[in-house]
Amino acid sequence: MPPILNAQGLTKAFGANALFHDISFTVSDGDHIGLIGPNGAGKSTLLKVLAGEEDADAGDVAVRKRARVGFVAQESVFAPGLAVRDVLERALAKAGVAEAEREGRLRETSGRTGFPSLEAEAARLSGGWRKRLAIAEAIVTKPDVLLLDEPTNHLDLAGIAWLEQVIKEADSAVVMVSHDRYFLENTAEEMVELNRVYADGLLRVKGSYSKFLEGKAQYLEAQSKLQDALKNRVKIETDWLRRGPKARTTKSKARIDSAQELIGQLKEVNQRTQTASAGIDFAATDRQTKRLVEFEDVSVVLGEGANARKIVEGLNFLITSGMRVGLVGPNGSGKTTLLRLLTGELQPASGALTLASSLKIVYFSQTRELDEELTLRRALAPDSDSVVYQGRVVHVASYATKFLFTSEQLNQPVSRLSGGERARVLIAKLMLEPADLLLLDEPTNDLDIATLEILEESLLEYTGALVLVTHDRYMLDRVSTIVLGLDGRGGAERFADYSQWEDAVGRGAAGEEIVPAAIAPGAAGTAVAAAIAVNANQGGKKKLSYLEAREYSAIEAAVEAAEDRLQAAREMIDDPAVAIDAKRLTAALAEMEDAQAAADTLYERWAELTEKAG
Repeated sequence: MPPILNAQGLTKAFGANALFHDISFTVSDGDHIGLIGPNGAGKSTLLKVLAGEEDADAGDVAVRKRARVGFVAQESVFAPGLAVRDVLERALAKAGVAEAEREGRLRETSGRTGFPSLEAEAARLSGGWRKRLAIAEAIVTKPDVLLLDEPTNHLDLAGIAWLEQVIKEADSAVVMVSHDRYFLENTAEEMVELNRVYADGLLRVKGSYSKFLEGKAQYLEAQSKLQDALKNRVKIETDWLRRGPKARTTKSKARIDSAQELIGQLKEVNQRTQTASAGIDFAATDRQTKRLVEFEDVSVVLGEGANARKIVEGLNFLITSGMRVGLVGPNGSGKTTLLRLLTGELQPASGALTLASSLKIVYFSQTRELDEELTLRRALAPDSDSVVYQGRVVHVASYATKFLFTSEQLNQPVSRLSGGERARVLIAKLMLEPADLLLLDEPTNDLDIATLEILEESLLEYTGALVLVTHDRYMLDRVSTIVLGLDGRGGAERFADYSQWEDAVGRGAAGEEIVPAAIAPGAAGTAVAAAIAVNANQGGKKKLSYLEAREYSAIEAAVEAAEDRLQAAREMIDDPAVAIDAKRLTAALAEMEDAQAAADTLYERWAELTEKAG
């Protein structure tokens, strides 16, 4: 059977900004494809082209006869006055579903998506429920392929677990643009990265996200070897050209042409493989005080009278210097409300909230408010053409470059920036303010995976205190040192990490399941962090034997020693004295091969023990 979607030679640009060039992309029955790439690579645009929402500048998209395409955009917007039922009924009518089938489809889909009422007004739903409705609107028509653009945005952790289950049970093919690494690890069976660094404009690897990381590493290693080989050949040919060959013979002409072609090929590879990353580095103050914020029996109530709702009740919690708090809970449980309490925008209904004297708080709001009339220059430097960064005066153009903005963008209005670029602007502004306490409310939305990794590294190096609200489970696991879980009914409890909170929520206080059980992020996290795909043991966790436990406790040190040995072997080969001595060079190469094999064996054993340890 032919592919559901068959895109060939697609090219798309906005003005002088080329997104992708001459790429090919196919989607077949049963495919579950994760689509990733840096901000500005054209992921959303590609999805719109595949969905028929937008035209490519060149190339064609062939849709299999009678195939139905479902598309969920990044932002879920519904006309005022439409009920949930209206949205689903219109989707069924537009798809030409027979009237006799519509009510059954509607009830089945609303049940799967968890809507308590079909009469609720769609436009008044929270961001997470609007996203659920947009997905329901797409799946109610039973499409052959479902295209999802950042589907985890606005969903809480329970919503993401629900979506993972929907995708696993889907009869349709699915293509999903996402930066959520656990989500990709748990749902994708094939990964595609859209990136100019690849010769074909994209890299496609069968397997989960962690398997893709292995494939990408192999590709880049091959590219590095190609570069080295080209450099050596270009050097030889350049030396020959410098000696002034006379292009009189056919052989000489051919060699000159070959030399020019090699130089051009090396230039093209160099241009593709040159990558840049945003420079994110939050600065803390020199405060010596340890106790920064203290909640003493704090309660928060929103609304008045019959509409009053208790968000938090009797909270006792201490934030100290260096603490990294992950704030978790279902949508509406009060995560953003607690951040607003810390900024002073709200006051407790009862209890005492004590802040250290002259506490400097920097707040990243999920609303990402920027004056869209301002140019990028003025958004970064309101009063001059320079900023003060880490005690130094830096020109705004240099500072913008640190966040991957070009000089041409400086005079463009903020309104023309993508979601990921706006997030980088806000992070750039925050970095200019040294803080004792950093409050981040959903900072990961719209950021590409490369920028997410840099943000994580910066937060790990940040010496002040941090309160982080995010649906990115990988970031929660990696960054937070403690988790404060809100249950949505006023309760709050401390946990060691996200996995412990998830286990507690899955069990429920009285055996009642509050949130659909998600796939344990510990398993996905191990796979993603180590770039090893692990097949989960369905019969329960394996346990380490006594001897295995001893081996596991010492294996990290063994791996470090193996890496040191491998590095020493590489340095030996790079030694000019060894390079000209055939005997010593042969011995050094043999040592490097042995060291590499030993390191590989240890990494494999480490992965096995990690899986068994659970």
